[in-house]
Amino acid sequence: MKKAMQTLPKITLKQLAVFVSIYQTGSTSRAREALHLSQSAVSSALTELESRLQMPLFERVGRRLNQHPNAHPIYVQAQAILGQSLTLEHYHKHQAGQIHIGASTTIGNYVLPPLLAELYKALPNANVNTYIANTQEVVAEVEQLNIDIALVEGMPRPADTKVIEQHAWRTDTLIVFAKRDSKWLTDMAAYNDVDNCYELSIEQLARLPLLVREAGSGTRQIIDEQLLQHMPDAEVIMAIQQSEAIKHMVSADIGLGCLSQHVIEAELVSGKLVQVKVAGIDLSRTWWLVWHKARHQSPIWQSFIDILTSE
Repeated sequence: MKKAMQTLPKITLKQLAVFVSIYQTGSTSRAREALHLSQSAVSSALTELESRLQMPLFERVGRRLNQHPNAHPIYVQAQAILGQSLTLEHYHKHQAGQIHIGASTTIGNYVLPPLLAELYKALPNANVNTYIANTQEVVAEVEQLNIDIALVEGMPRPADTKVIEQHAWRTDTLIVFAKRDSKWLTDMAAYNDVDNCYELSIEQLARLPLLVREAGSGTRQIIDEQLLQHMPDAEVIMAIQQSEAIKHMVSADIGLGCLSQHVIEAELVSGKLVQVKVAGIDLSRTWWLVWHKARHQSPIWQSFIDILTSE
């Protein structure tokens, strides 16, 4: 035997709001003015509410309305319900203006800040939370619906695409670099004065100590796929989680590094670090926008997408 469906209540928030206003002001005319409704709409809402409750709430004495003993307990409950609905509405407005953005380390540290400035310029009251980690960790947060949209350097794993949307966003280039006048290059590499860089063969680079990002980072993914596969005997002396640490270690001449052009741009301009071009190696890559297929695309989400795609 099928269980009967529960009947949904037919009392509306409008009916409750009209009743509360009449209770507080003492008349339908003042309630009409307070709620910006017609007289007939106010009278109809009160009549419908009394009908639904199957009890009178006011006693009509001529044109006057006197509170019935039933009115006060209903007023208390109606106030609570209207208060909860207002809280829910405020929550929705708060959520509509909130966004959780994830970014892999290089993007989060060097590219995301001006993008956030653009978002705040368009939406000064935006509530933005950021999560910055390596690509693998950020994508895992997207999978768990903890992040609305992520900007990552590495392509998500094939298994991730079952629940994740991914769209090419920007191109970036990794650069092999060293300290200017590095001891590792003095007797090995030729310096190109025109391009302000050293030039090495892949065989020469394989004999030099290399500092790289940790497994799981988008930068390391490209290094593995487009550089280290040509250097099976390369001397990778350290896997480091922070790009800044790699820069400082290379500046101390511990070895050579390989990072995004965005990370070392200032040091290349100042001459503190120099590029090392490796013959036959292309370290360009694509940056990706990713989000969960089930994620609600709110107005602030769309505003951020517009900023990302308008560049």
